[in-house]
Amino acid sequence: MAEIVELQRNSANWVKVVDDIVRIEKKIFPKHESLARSFDEELKKKNSGLLYTQLGEDIAGYVMYSWPSSLSACITKLAVKENYRGQGHGEKLLKAAVQKCRTRNVHRISLHVDPTRTAAMQLYKKLGFQVDTLVEGYYSSDRNAYRMYLDFDME
Repeated sequence: MAEIVELQRNSANWVKVVDDIVRIEKKIFPKHESLARSFDEELKKKNSGLLYTQLGEDIAGYVMYSWPSSLSACITKLAVKENYRGQGHGEKLLKAAVQKCRTRNVHRISLHVDPTRTAAMQLYKKLGFQVDTLVEGYYSSDRNAYRMYLDFDME
């Protein structure tokens, strides 16, 4: 049974979980987009969080998020191992991260996505994210990104 777990800064399995996630990160993202070398520092920032899907001993995927201000949050990474894709893990992780951000009463969550990553684009749109603009050269000189956002109605 899949379980979404929040990585706690003082958890006994911190090193193992971070090592597993770094391995996923290296496999999925090109070297210049990977946070593999700075993952530990990224996660130690007080305004960031990480959720991961645990399946037995295996980590199926993870989502990193941060809230740089009291009004906005960012999904900085969302990744699911290839053999676990198409099973709803990405959607569950994204929904859980959105929920975590909402508890901070942010007005907007933003993210960047490669327009050629069709499955990711469909998932973000399914959960209500809208394309804001095309950011040319975001990933590299020849790879652009869409900046997408999800706004919340404030009562």
